Amino acid sequence: MEIPVLTDLVVVIGLSIGVILVCHRFNIPPLIGFLLTGILAGPQTLGLVGAVHEVEILAEIGVILLLFVIGMELSFDELLRLRKPVFLGGTAQVLLTIIIFDGLVMVLGFTYGKAVFAGFLAALSSTAIVLKLLSDRAELGAPHGRISLGILIFQDIVVVPMMLLVPFLTGKAGNLGLSLLLLGAKSAGIIGMLYILSKFVIPRLLLLVVRTRSRELFLLTTLALCFSIALLTSKVGLSLSLGAFLAGLLISESEYSLSALEGILPFRDVFTSVFFISIGMLLDVGFFFSNLWLVLLLSLVIVIVKGTIASGAALLLRYPFRVAVLTGLSLCQIGEFSFVLAGVGLSHGLLAPAEYQLFLAVAILTMGATPFLIMAAPKISSLLSRGMAPWERPPAISTHHEQLNQKLEDHLIIVGFGVGGRHLAQAAKLAGIRYIILEMNPDTVRTERARGEPIFFGDAAMAAVLEQAGVTKARILAVVIADPAAVRRIVEVSRKASPNLRIVVRTRFLAEIQPLRSLGANEVIPEEFETSIEIFTRVMASYLVPLRDIERFVSEIRSENYGILCEPGDDAAATCEMSEVLTGYELAVISLDQGAALEGKTLQEAALRKEHGLNLIAVKRGEATLVNPDADFRLQAGDRAYIFGEHRVILSKRYLFQSTRQSEESPSPNY
Repeated sequence: MEIPVLTDLVVVIGLSIGVILVCHRFNIPPLIGFLLTGILAGPQTLGLVGAVHEVEILAEIGVILLLFVIGMELSFDELLRLRKPVFLGGTAQVLLTIIIFDGLVMVLGFTYGKAVFAGFLAALSSTAIVLKLLSDRAELGAPHGRISLGILIFQDIVVVPMMLLVPFLTGKAGNLGLSLLLLGAKSAGIIGMLYILSKFVIPRLLLLVVRTRSRELFLLTTLALCFSIALLTSKVGLSLSLGAFLAGLLISESEYSLSALEGILPFRDVFTSVFFISIGMLLDVGFFFSNLWLVLLLSLVIVIVKGTIASGAALLLRYPFRVAVLTGLSLCQIGEFSFVLAGVGLSHGLLAPAEYQLFLAVAILTMGATPFLIMAAPKISSLLSRGMAPWERPPAISTHHEQLNQKLEDHLIIVGFGVGGRHLAQAAKLAGIRYIILEMNPDTVRTERARGEPIFFGDAAMAAVLEQAGVTKARILAVVIADPAAVRRIVEVSRKASPNLRIVVRTRFLAEIQPLRSLGANEVIPEEFETSIEIFTRVMASYLVPLRDIERFVSEIRSENYGILCEPGDDAAATCEMSEVLTGYELAVISLDQGAALEGKTLQEAALRKEHGLNLIAVKRGEATLVNPDADFRLQAGDRAYIFGEHRVILSKRYLFQSTRQSEESPSPNY
């Protein structure tokens, strides 16, 4: 029995492999490849896919999983910190876009209902595309990433009242106030129910599942939570994707979120790929080329107007101009929920078939341009920032700091106050090092300054801000932010401002090491490889490799810019002559139980070395530690014995330290 959707999936996946290979050859983003695959396979071009509706269902699953993963990567605390971008920035962006496009469309002679509906379509940006691109570029934690995420969340919420308003735009009767009131009551009920689930149900359920040690059951439970909560929100009139996002937030609060994320990621990648393919299938290629100049003109207008409005929303949140431009370029496309809204408008007569195809062509073109715009965003923002420099008032650190700046000398400047910045500031405080912090989140600045931190609002990529921070008198500049483009700009500007300044930079990408060094960074610390070095050091120490050899190897890795870890050759092992003499030996810590065979015996009576092949190096009793105890030392229950010996011998002699009952029942040592 042939399954049509399976045949179509084979065709689509096979075609996408070929298209993406070609795109990879010419360094074109995979997202463009998926859109091209949909255009080629769609009914308007080669007509390779017959079950278009079924493919669209799979695409919807992809969006649900994408929002679920994004929710898991956040937390309720992070969402609370995003409340200003969500409600203030999101409201400003959506309302201004609707008003401006409403006016533009009415000038062209369309009715008021159609004009407002056009504003609805233009107001929404692509959550799936933007968050995937920013996540791939490790920019979700950057200021423009947080603002974009907040605005996108608001857009996902506001889709619901937009859909409720569609019948009223056509002039059909209905009680809008009652509909909104019912929606608000249902939403409040959903939020209350989710709160109860997150506190009392989900943690217990996940604990029961985890205790089974079944990966399959854990994955099924995670997917069930995702789809059931998404379905629940859909039943009350909210979007499926918003429900999936809330489900992800609930999972993120549990200690099993990382395991859930690991299981979901492969599914997300497959289904979101199908989503982008399904978008491409909607395009009528003949209509696109017949109206090419009109499509290009409208796309350009939308990108410029939407980008400007989103930038204005970021400026309203008191972020610097450079961050505002990055936000605008991230949100200047038409979103996937606009396709859903357009379908509703088409059925209600707010869009004619030709207007619907024009909308599809413009929306897909803006989506396709998004990866290139985001890649070019750092250069565009830097260029526009320099052009605006004579007119833009630099975000002054504060008049209070002008007096502080006169006293600062040989100090530390910390750029960014995330987890890394907080740890560095705490260490500097304990060491008595004078420091100041530059941060672009105004809410963080206000909160931390009230706690006594020397933190100031300012964009460290601007020379004027660095000058006010005393960069010419500082000893070290530490850059610990999650925005690769901003990091490069900060290093370049700070090096020009102070040739003798020591610049230490954190990066998430190995490819950033050499460019940052060439811009003037003294030390570039890649997170991934430093973690690998720490693990390597501890593993080698456990195998009792001489500390001198470990330190020499680590020094060589760092001096060669992590090249050994990046491209290990056949001679990599020769860089360090590590001893293998003690391989198989270890230092173990074993607690002495009450009723054990060794309890009450002296070391001479125990004969650990002579009869059992164990060397007792030290004993910790309470808060006191006795190193190299003599033969008359008597062991007591509760002692922690530090034993050196062969791994297999220590395991076989574990019964000496355990009570008689435990040694009979338990197969594992009491480490």
